[in-house]
Amino acid sequence: MDNKIRVRFAPSPTGPLHIGGLRTALFNYLFAKKNNGDFLVRIEDTDQTRYVPGSEKHILDSLAWCGISPDEGPENEGKHGPYRQSERGLVYEKHISMLISNGGAYYAFDTKEELEKERKLCEKEGKTFIYNASNRLRFKNSLSLSSKKTKELIENQNYVVRFKTPEKREITCYDVLKGKVVVDSLVMDDKVLFKADRTPTYHFANVVDDNKMEISHVIRGEEWLPSLALHWLLYDAFGWKKPKFIHLPLILKPTGKGKLSKRDGDKFGFPVFPIMWKNQGKIIEGYKEKGFLAEATVNFLALLGWNPGTDKEIFKLRELEVEFSLKKLNNSGARFDPDKNVWFNQQHIQLLSESVLAKFLEGELTKENVLYDKKKLPSIVRLIRPRIRLLSEIFSLSFYFFEPPKTYNEKALKKLTDQKTDLFLTKIVALFSDLKVFNSKNIQNTLENSAKDSSLVFGKVLGLIRLAIIGELSGADLFQTIELIGKKNSVKRIKDLASFLK
Repeated sequence: MDNKIRVRFAPSPTGPLHIGGLRTALFNYLFAKKNNGDFLVRIEDTDQTRYVPGSEKHILDSLAWCGISPDEGPENEGKHGPYRQSERGLVYEKHISMLISNGGAYYAFDTKEELEKERKLCEKEGKTFIYNASNRLRFKNSLSLSSKKTKELIENQNYVVRFKTPEKREITCYDVLKGKVVVDSLVMDDKVLFKADRTPTYHFANVVDDNKMEISHVIRGEEWLPSLALHWLLYDAFGWKKPKFIHLPLILKPTGKGKLSKRDGDKFGFPVFPIMWKNQGKIIEGYKEKGFLAEATVNFLALLGWNPGTDKEIFKLRELEVEFSLKKLNNSGARFDPDKNVWFNQQHIQLLSESVLAKFLEGELTKENVLYDKKKLPSIVRLIRPRIRLLSEIFSLSFYFFEPPKTYNEKALKKLTDQKTDLFLTKIVALFSDLKVFNSKNIQNTLENSAKDSSLVFGKVLGLIRLAIIGELSGADLFQTIELIGKKNSVKRIKDLASFLK
């Protein structure tokens, strides 16, 4: 193994990619790019009973949406493939034989019923059942049986292969963030490495693959920290050089204790998947469908557990590739903040070109079957851009440029209308109709002068006109909006409000 940085993201295809998994992939990717290393994707699908169709595609599509491109993986094979564990059976067969030969593992023939009986006996005595050095010679395995009996059982009975955990020993492991991690072998069980169906368990396949794929750094979630001692011992048992281990801090719920889950998304109304997940007729929208940009999603995830060491908060993926460092990872959990994530998205939308936003708006208008003048779209986008928090809001923030209001805000009507309103609206219709040059500057001057002559409060004047044009008291700059809507349509909308009030 050379000194090249090689990292991997190794998800199990048991469902959609959670936002926490995406962060793990992102940190691995950024670390590889920063150090001119390789980023691998490996699908850990040894447990076929938990396999969910469509899951692998969702994982790979989510990474692609975020711009996280693997150097090696199921869709771009390298020399360390295959990159699906279900296709690596011969590798595991070879290595389990090696481990049994060197005394690091043994055959176990205990049935489920026999083990369950032992478990219940322990529970009666208030103990936890652990199968390890303290009791393994009482069980039916190749350590307690003769070689002749063992051979006979291998040929005639189902068996598993268990790891031979050292007896009465403190296992000292190291993690880049946590430092020294010490585990007593007495609390560790002899994990099953090979199941009765001749497939490896997660722990065995994971360690073998990381070694065979020359992984230099294992960057994974903190929930895998309890597995570190076993993996450490497996490297020792094979006599292999260990990678550096980095267990990332948890992503915490928006409020309260515990790590972020799908239930929190349902409770607080935010997505927990990067892109849409479809399964058995059920559709769950992801960040993409909710109107988030991939750049913004990557940005807020990067700052969950990593700190650039400056006040800078807005990063594009290429900037993160330059800035990222393991030294700047936090050791404690990072609080998930849905409102701040929307703020990140709004900042990234402000960085988009008018042409990109105009094209997106055009797509939404086409979807809604709304007629539009393509030449006006860049100007409309320029006016509404500061108000766009999510791309999904772009139509609701701009519809009044293309269609007159169907309703008027009742509270605003009560506040702004009186017995003089009809006369005032009639006057505005005349003023607008007489304007030779219908632009925002002339519209503003005309309305200001009209308010002075009529002794009306200018704010009230603007409120009434805004209600006529938009139907609400919110919206983009009024005078520029009126200019874009045009004289004919603006006059009609003011007449429509007058008719409505009558």
